[in-house]
Amino acid sequence: MINFKPIGRVIGVLLIIIGFFMLLPLSASFYFDSHDEWPLIYGALTCFGFGFPLFFLIKKGDKTKIGKREGYLIVSLGWFAMVLFGMLPYLYSGVFTTIPDAFFETASGMTTTGASVLTDIEATSEGILLWRSLTQWIGGMGVIVLTVAIFPLLGIGGIELFVAESPGPTSDKIHPRIQGTAKRLWLIYVFLTAILGIWLFLAGMTGFDAINHALTTLATGGFSTKNTSAAYFDTPAIQYPLILFMFLAGTNFSMTYFGLKGKFRKVFSNEEFKAYVFMFVLTTVIVTSVVYSVTELPFEKAFRDSMFQVISLITTTGFVSADYTAWAPGLTMIFFLLLFLGGSAGSTSGSIKIIRHLVYFKNSFLEFKRMLHPRAVLPVKIDKSVVSEHVVSVIVNFLVWYMALFVFGSIVLTFLGIDFMTAIGAVATSIGNVGPGIGKVGPVDNFAWFSGEVKMVLSFLMIIGRLELFTVLVIFMPYFWRSN
Repeated sequence: MINFKPIGRVIGVLLIIIGFFMLLPLSASFYFDSHDEWPLIYGALTCFGFGFPLFFLIKKGDKTKIGKREGYLIVSLGWFAMVLFGMLPYLYSGVFTTIPDAFFETASGMTTTGASVLTDIEATSEGILLWRSLTQWIGGMGVIVLTVAIFPLLGIGGIELFVAESPGPTSDKIHPRIQGTAKRLWLIYVFLTAILGIWLFLAGMTGFDAINHALTTLATGGFSTKNTSAAYFDTPAIQYPLILFMFLAGTNFSMTYFGLKGKFRKVFSNEEFKAYVFMFVLTTVIVTSVVYSVTELPFEKAFRDSMFQVISLITTTGFVSADYTAWAPGLTMIFFLLLFLGGSAGSTSGSIKIIRHLVYFKNSFLEFKRMLHPRAVLPVKIDKSVVSEHVVSVIVNFLVWYMALFVFGSIVLTFLGIDFMTAIGAVATSIGNVGPGIGKVGPVDNFAWFSGEVKMVLSFLMIIGRLELFTVLVIFMPYFWRSN
C-alpha cells in the first residue's frame, strides 16, 4: 500500500521552501519601489498556509520510510504543486488574469523551459521579474534535490527522491552519502551563479539584470529581463561569459566538481563530456561557416551569434542573440534537431541528453557486428565500463516514448488549430524544455497568442519532459496502484 502521509509531509516541505523563496524578491520590490510586495507576501502566506499543515500530518517518531512509489508520487505531485502555488504572485499582482497564462509561465519557469506568454517583459515590475527568474533557478537543480539534502533533519530518507529527480540515466556520485551529493551539487550551483552574476555586473549589466541572468543561465532556463533576450546585450564582454556558463551548466555537475578538485584527467576521459564538446564545436563550425557566407556580418559577430545559439539550444537554455530561423533553411533544420539533443546527464539541461544518444548509437552499431557474429558477446561500454542490458533497454524505451509523446503532442496541437510547423516546434521545445522553437514560436516570437487549451497542453508536456517522462507516466499505469 502507498503511504500517503509522508507524501503529504514532503509536499508540505516543498511548499514551505517555495514560500520562503517567494519572499526573496521583496528586496527588489522595496529597492525599486515597484509596488508588487503584497502579491509576493500573499503568495508566500498561501504557501505557508498549506505547507505547514501538510508538514505536521506526521508526528515525530512515526515511520516515514519512502519507497519507490512514494518517491515517484512525491516528485510528480511535488512539481505540480510547485507550479500551482508558484503562479500565485502572477495572479495576485494582475500580471496574468487567467490561470492558463499564469500556469504556463510558472511551468515554463519551474521546468526551465523559458517559453513565455509575457508580451512586454520590460513593463513588468522588478519584484515579479525576480520571482520569475527564481522559478527557473529553483527548478534548475531541482528543489527535490535541495530537500534531499535536509531530509535527515526531518527524519525522512531521500534516496528514492534523488533517483526520481536527478536528470539523466546516470549520476556519478561525488560523495558516498546521497545527502552529501545533493549538498555539494547545490554548493557548486550557488557558487557558479554568484561568479556569473559578479562577472556580468562588471561587464556592464545593471545589478538587477546581472542577478536575473545569472539565475536563469545556470538553470539553463533562458528567462531574460529584456524583450529581445540576450540580443539586447549585444557585446562580447557579456555574451561570451554567458556562452561559457551555459556550457558549464550543460556539463554534468559531477564533472564540474572533479574539475574544481583538479581531477582533470577524470573530466577529459569522460565519454559523455567528450561527445558534448565535440557536438558543440562541430555544430558551431558548421553554423559559423554558413552564417558568415550567407550574411554580411563580420566574422567575429557571425562566430559569436552562431556559438551562442548553438550552446543555447544544446543546453536547452533558450537565450536568443539572433533570429536563427532567418539565416538559412538548412540551419533551421539543424537547430530543430538540436532541440532533441540536450546537454549532459546530471546537468540542469533538458531534452534527451547526450549519454542516451551515446548508448543508443553504440548499441545500434554493435547490432551490425552481432548480425555477423551471433554468438559473440558484444556489450555496450561507456568509459570502459559495461552498460547492462537493462539500462540499454530502458534508454531505448525512453527514446521510443519520447518520440511517441512528441508525435502525439504535435497531433493534439494540430487538432486544436495550430499549423504543422508551429505544432512540431512548440511540442519539441516544450518536451525538451528549450524555449524557442520553429514556426510561429521561433526565437523572436511569443507563446501568448495560443489558446488556453494549447497552453495547458504545452505546460503538462514541459513538466513531463522535465521529470524524464517515466517519473510521470508510471503513475498512470494500473499496476502502479496495486498492492503487489
